[in-house]
Amino acid sequence: MILDTYTYVFAIGSIFALLEAYNNGANDVANAWATSVSSRSVTYRQAMVLCTIFEMTGALAVGARTASTIKNGIIPSSAFGTNAGVQLLAFACSSAGAAIWVMWCTRNSAHVSSTYSLVSSIAGVGVAAVGASKVQWGWSGGTGLGAIFAGLCMAPFISACFGAIIFMLIKVTVHMRKNPLPWAVWTSPVFFLIAGTICSLSIVYKGSPRLGLDKKAPWYIASVSLGTGFGLAILAALFFVPYVHCKVVKKDHSLKIWMIVKGPLLFKRPAPENSDELQAKVPNYAVVQEPLEEDSDSGSGKPHKSTGSDEIQPVAISPERDQEKGPIGLSTEYSYLQYQQLLRDATERHHAKLRKTKGALGWAMRTLHANQLGAGSIHETHNLITAVKRIPAMVVVAFLYGTHYDIHTAQVGIHNSPEGRRMERVYSYAAKYPNEVEHLYSYVQVITACTASFAHGANDVGNAVGVWAGMYAAWSTGNPAASKAEVPLWQLGVTAAAICIGFITYGYNIMKVMGNKLTYHSPSRGSSMEMGAAITILIFSQYALPVSTSMCITGATVGVGLCNGTFKAVNWKRVGLLFFSWVMTVPIAGLIGGCLMALAVNTPHW
Repeated sequence: MILDTYTYVFAIGSIFALLEAYNNGANDVANAWATSVSSRSVTYRQAMVLCTIFEMTGALAVGARTASTIKNGIIPSSAFGTNAGVQLLAFACSSAGAAIWVMWCTRNSAHVSSTYSLVSSIAGVGVAAVGASKVQWGWSGGTGLGAIFAGLCMAPFISACFGAIIFMLIKVTVHMRKNPLPWAVWTSPVFFLIAGTICSLSIVYKGSPRLGLDKKAPWYIASVSLGTGFGLAILAALFFVPYVHCKVVKKDHSLKIWMIVKGPLLFKRPAPENSDELQAKVPNYAVVQEPLEEDSDSGSGKPHKSTGSDEIQPVAISPERDQEKGPIGLSTEYSYLQYQQLLRDATERHHAKLRKTKGALGWAMRTLHANQLGAGSIHETHNLITAVKRIPAMVVVAFLYGTHYDIHTAQVGIHNSPEGRRMERVYSYAAKYPNEVEHLYSYVQVITACTASFAHGANDVGNAVGVWAGMYAAWSTGNPAASKAEVPLWQLGVTAAAICIGFITYGYNIMKVMGNKLTYHSPSRGSSMEMGAAITILIFSQYALPVSTSMCITGATVGVGLCNGTFKAVNWKRVGLLFFSWVMTVPIAGLIGGCLMALAVNTPHW
């Protein structure tokens, strides 16, 4: 029996549930892809395409498993008795509380955990709706708040261990060799093996009930997972190894990407006559680079010309900027106001570049630039007319601005600023490996990034869809949602789509500040970070424990950074700020959700 009386509650709750999923993509997914984009293993647009494919696949194949924990593990359905309307309202307020908090954080480029925002909001709503005694504060068979918040410490530590182990394997096998390039070429199939095995294992081990894989025997799970991994490794040995051998060892500049299909025949391809004098045609993966005029897309085979770490690059300021202290164009010590002006100048340069482009976004940016609000209040006639003219352009910008955002040049860096000096120190403790070696791991990092995205879809879509599925079940049946109720496939698909849209349209707001702020990044390091995080997420997902992707990738990043052999290779202040934001998420999101529920459930009615 449909609760027609509460249809408006379900509609409003659905909006907030999808907004929460959107923010999940803009915050968590953006952080998951930040290592790949910042290291230039993939471009931002390539990351958008790959994210869409693998987030959807992970969500539809595995994603429903953690939904029951979010839906009933924190507030048991029995706590609502037979009052499905209160449960519907509780889930709606939970989504609203998490969505409001994460949206505010994303708008202000603050990196938080969408998972723990939602969990905290549900706990706050539970206290307001059914009382603190009914909320599952303990372990509760692995589904209570005790089990969930145990991941606050467990997940980063486990990710750090996995990430460090994988990078040390690369470091000992390749980077520490006198001639690391051949070792990098010939051992690359091993890392394709790891990526393929983990990705397939996530589907088969306690696999998707929709595929009937959760009833298979252990030998079946092991054979399929390892078979997939070894199959990918064999393909890499047959096609990838000959291609990169020809590209980085023989230094063949005439090699094209489509020639990879020739496989072993590429070994017979003669090397250029002057190969000893040539450098391999690969991008420059160094974080700190000299700023040049134009940027080039990664994957083009050309060295990159953009600054790798804008955090420590000097930026010129006009002498007129500071009238009190005199000319400052020759100085790199900037005040807070001057630094903020630099950020505004960088944004304006980016917008000026977009206005010169063709297409819908270029038109929209030119329209907004030509129709700026004039003097007086918004209700002045000329401002009202201008505002109406701006509406179509603002809609276009909202959808397309993120797809054209320049992540690298947006990360303005101030030489000699406190953070700039701190990052210089951090980078000085990290070994810099040859671009030819790092180039091989840029391909591996594509696999690891896709695996991490698959893992995020498997875990976080269950978190995002859990409350929405609970709302739908309570509204459509008139009974409190049961813990074993199946999550409709269409809800999984819509939620995953909202996550992808969030990453595509607004993920730049997090990616522009994450970059290389924790430690020195490179493709070999980034692939280790992403694989360590992916393994951790998949393990937690298999046991129905919601875990934060943000915490996993952060833990893996710190673990890989420590592999440089010193604590000084990690920006501990940034790590501390991230941990502080995670901790503050718990009371703030809980208060927002709880206050909304208290106001709604106690509102006077007819």
